[in-house]
Amino acid sequence: MYAADPISPLGGSPLLFLLLQIGVLLLAATLLGKLAARLSFPAIVGELVAGVLLGPSLLGGVAPAAFRWLFPPTAEQFHLLDAVGQVGLVLLVAFTGASLDLRMIRRRHQTALRVSLPGLLIPLALGVTVGVLLPRSLLSEHGQRPAFALFLGIAMAVSAIPVIAKTLMDLRMIHRNVGQLILMAGTVDDLLGWLGLSVVTAVATTGLRAGDLVLPIAYLAAVVLVAVFVGRPLVGRVMRVASRSEGQGPVLVGATILIVLCAAGTQALHLEAIFGALIGGMLIGSAGPEVVRRLAPLRLLVTAVLAPLFFATAGLRMDLTLLAEPLVLGIATLLLVIAIVGKFSGAFLGAWLSGLNRWEAVALGAGMNARGVMEVVIAMVGVQLGVLTTTMYTTIVLIAIVTSLMSPPLLRFGMSRLQITADEEMRLRAYDEPAGAPPAITRP
Repeated sequence: MYAADPISPLGGSPLLFLLLQIGVLLLAATLLGKLAARLSFPAIVGELVAGVLLGPSLLGGVAPAAFRWLFPPTAEQFHLLDAVGQVGLVLLVAFTGASLDLRMIRRRHQTALRVSLPGLLIPLALGVTVGVLLPRSLLSEHGQRPAFALFLGIAMAVSAIPVIAKTLMDLRMIHRNVGQLILMAGTVDDLLGWLGLSVVTAVATTGLRAGDLVLPIAYLAAVVLVAVFVGRPLVGRVMRVASRSEGQGPVLVGATILIVLCAAGTQALHLEAIFGALIGGMLIGSAGPEVVRRLAPLRLLVTAVLAPLFFATAGLRMDLTLLAEPLVLGIATLLLVIAIVGKFSGAFLGAWLSGLNRWEAVALGAGMNARGVMEVVIAMVGVQLGVLTTTMYTTIVLIAIVTSLMSPPLLRFGMSRLQITADEEMRLRAYDEPAGAPPAITRP
């Protein structure tokens, strides 16, 4: 019996085009990100626009031959680029988890739930209602009205942790109390959003069965219990030992391994890799501020290279040329207004019921309105299942872009009215400054 021939390494045209794509996308994302910053927008605005400009929305229409040459229309080639972007997404979400103040989460978890649930349920109800009332011509040929309405409701209700996290990082607000609440409420929204998406997918395919809902909840509960009672003490001890080693190598390698394995574990349970990355980051953050400070080189790589590449790749998937059709534009405008008003009013109501002041409520509503990649993923799943037409897909993508663009200035407006507290200054020193550096607090 002879051994099988070894698999040839990646090379030739696939490697050439992957390197070209990474170089062009990263260059465009960096330049447009800096331009956005000069215009008082977060860098994520320019990074998303970079992908849109290089995608079918502009380059594909102006120079189709060049577009097809740089981005060959083959699934295998695009999957290579997508894999690189997914690594950036996983690490970005992990640093989001490491930045969470777990003590404040335990102290204010009821506030996060009160903010999240109205912000989820109100736009969900509005989206389902519109989905029931829209004319039949907007449904796919074999689409069922209940699945279509639920898909639209889920798309209206979600937030996007990666976009929210990158926005808060760019605005240097991730360690503010309201920033922490936005992340906590957004995490609840994302968890419930993915859960709802699994239910809607079941409705669209085989019909709703108890196992389709019970099993993901059981997996989620098991992951949380293992993380709290086993992962937290184990990771804390390992990371503290690694941080006492010479150099930063052991800490960086250990943290990366933990994040990747946590992401792989939840992906294997069909709970999405980003949730495992979030949990891994929270476990690393619980090891103490000194451990987090030692991860500064990895965080710089993620925020300056991998995250911009991921957002540019996400923008590359968007085709906005269909908005030239009056019907698509009219429906998109209607649903955009419903999405913004529903999410903002829900988060504002939840904040008001929690006893927060007016400007804290405004900041929460603005931050929670960013849909970003989460909504794009939902739209893609809807198309794959035959639930969404091209018109509705384009509409949902438009909502993802516009809400991600409008959220930062509104968030900055609300946060500028809030004074920095002593707890926030301590948190900024612990997490946002390299070891030994003088504190540099950016005040509104």
